[in-house]
Amino acid sequence: MEAVEKSPQVIGDCNPLHFDAEFATKTLFGRLLAQGGIATGLLHALVAMDLPGPGSVFMSQQWSFPRPVFIGDTLTATGAVKSWREARSIGSMEFSVLNQDGEVVVRGEATVFKAKPHA
Repeated sequence: MEAVEKSPQVIGDCNPLHFDAEFATKTLFGRLLAQGGIATGLLHALVAMDLPGPGSVFMSQQWSFPRPVFIGDTLTATGAVKSWREARSIGSMEFSVLNQDGEVVVRGEATVFKAKPHA
């Protein structure tokens, strides 16, 4: 958890919704929120490690956050390839991240590229 604890210094996001419990309890959320980058980070890991896999990167992304992610939530990321152009190693994908109650907390689409080593 050291990376999460140091993330405000690394990325500059010191939003009190993420770090000030007293502030967060006085908002419509009622408690601390996890940073959006934690949920979308699962999608980055999914693309880079599993689908399409090692060597893959995002070329473009479009995310929506229909529900908040709270500190302590358990998240599950899923993705599906909508189309793939093998000659260019570029594809279109759709994604969702669900919390422990099966609620969608992130949904989106992205274009991904899979780099291949030169022969």
